[in-house]
Amino acid sequence: MVNHLLKRAHERQRPILEPAPGIGLALSRLHEACGPARYTFALWLAHHTRGPVFWIAPNWSAAPLNPDGMTQFVNPGRFTFITPRRSEELLWTMEETLRAGLVPLVVADLPGLPALTPVRRLHIAAETSMRETGQTPLGLILTPSNGGAQGVESRWHMAQAHSAEEDAWTLTRLRARTDPIKCWKVTGLPQNPQLTSYSAKIKTT
Repeated sequence: MVNHLLKRAHERQRPILEPAPGIGLALSRLHEACGPARYTFALWLAHHTRGPVFWIAPNWSAAPLNPDGMTQFVNPGRFTFITPRRSEELLWTMEETLRAGLVPLVVADLPGLPALTPVRRLHIAAETSMRETGQTPLGLILTPSNGGAQGVESRWHMAQAHSAEEDAWTLTRLRARTDPIKCWKVTGLPQNPQLTSYSAKIKTT
């Protein structure tokens, strides 16, 4: 009897967005950022892309991005802010933008965790863009607390760790398809990031 598990095709190599050595996010896939500094993580990724960025957030959001705070990382003029009126329109807008393949980075600031089926649809939309247009958009959802969306390619937790001497953050890769959990202290963002590995435990939901 043929064992179909042994006959699965090897997954093709995907292009990677690498904002710093050891920090890699596969393009044409959906990723998740959580933690109190998740906006910083998103802006750091934007710093390492070219072209427009679509930022999707509900119109009732209490924490819109401040252009003055963005300038440390990226030109606010690259951003198009989309504010759907209904929660179900957030992921629909992200899906259509990823499928179009016209924007290298699409960020959706979500009030809660998405279900597995919408996450799969977002993966399919990004992969459709790569197949039909040759473009490799990256999708990033921002989720509250410690995140926990099912089906994402990777999950990153970022929190402030500033001191009187320097601006710093803790970054934890909570989930990745091919990489283990790992923690870093990050300084020098965004121009000259320095990462120092350390051991830590983060309570996940």
